[in-house]
Amino acid sequence: MPVEAPDEIISKIANMTRPQLVTLLRGLQCGFHLDFSDEYLASLSVDRLRHIALAASLRSHTEAD
Repeated sequence: MPVEAPDEIISKIANMTRPQLVTLLRGLQCGFHLDFSDEYLASLSVDRLRHIALAASLRSHTEAD
């Protein structure tokens, strides 16, 4: 699988819907544990979900380098 550039990650996440963001957070493979309850994720705004998904994705991306 090709590694995405940070600007591609940003663009992809900016266009995701709530269900897509939750799926991304649930499936993200990274060197740290993400453990969010369904209730917590449902309580967040889409912008906040994007922020968390972006931070985790970029961090995961830097670990892959």
